[in-house]
Amino acid sequence: MVGVTVACFDQIAKAVARVALSPAGTVGVQVIPGILNFELVYNEGAAFGLGEGYTLVFVTLAVIMVMASLIYLLRAPLVSSWEVVGLALVSGGAVGNAIDRVAHGVVTDFIATAFIDFPVFNIADIGITVGVVVALIGFIFLSPANLAARERAEVERTVHADSAIRRRASRKSGRKGR
Repeated sequence: MVGVTVACFDQIAKAVARVALSPAGTVGVQVIPGILNFELVYNEGAAFGLGEGYTLVFVTLAVIMVMASLIYLLRAPLVSSWEVVGLALVSGGAVGNAIDRVAHGVVTDFIATAFIDFPVFNIADIGITVGVVVALIGFIFLSPANLAARERAEVERTVHADSAIRRRASRKSGRKGR
């Protein structure tokens, strides 16, 4: 549901941007002066305009990303809710930008930061970026599978340490008896 929400919200926001904003090269709309502007940019490439002319490749990669996420979530024995939400955000963003590529031949970007020189982006890009961070946090720190592995390793370390202590103690008691 998270991914569908991101893709839908992204498409609605882009449709409004295409109607309400002037084409690139003109003055955008100040949303929060000095911080956030809306500027209409049509991006033929991927992130930051890289890879122009590879629409089919990017659409294919989006499909592969969504399928890989689904397969991972279905086959992984234990996943954290953070992993699920993160991969849903990434998938929703990938689908949102893929819809643009198929329907318009370009991706509509409209969110511009005024306080730093940064490429114009969209809701799908936010979903992808935040989703990657959330999924990684979930996988690295919160995944039940990783937590179980860490607990097993801790138990093994404890058992190993206990047996080493017992060996040392038995050696010491053996020396005292001589």
